[in-house]
Amino acid sequence: MQVHVMLFANLKQRAGRGELSLELTEPATVRSAATALTDRLDGIDLKGVMCAVNERFADPATPLSEGDTVAFLPPVSGG
Repeated sequence: MQVHVMLFANLKQRAGRGELSLELTEPATVRSAATALTDRLDGIDLKGVMCAVNERFADPATPLSEGDTVAFLPPVSGG
């Protein structure tokens, strides 16, 4: 199955792009997408990152379907 991945902030900078596609084996979850992403992109650290599937916050066990959009959102700091 194929999912669309969106990366934001420092994840986007480290990856050198904000969007990509991942091919996942079914049944797929947010966790398996995160694992596939870190395997594909060296230097990407997803610890503490929030995730959304189709614009709804999701946890690592959330199941994925063909064509879903998975967004990885790092914590924001400011001051």
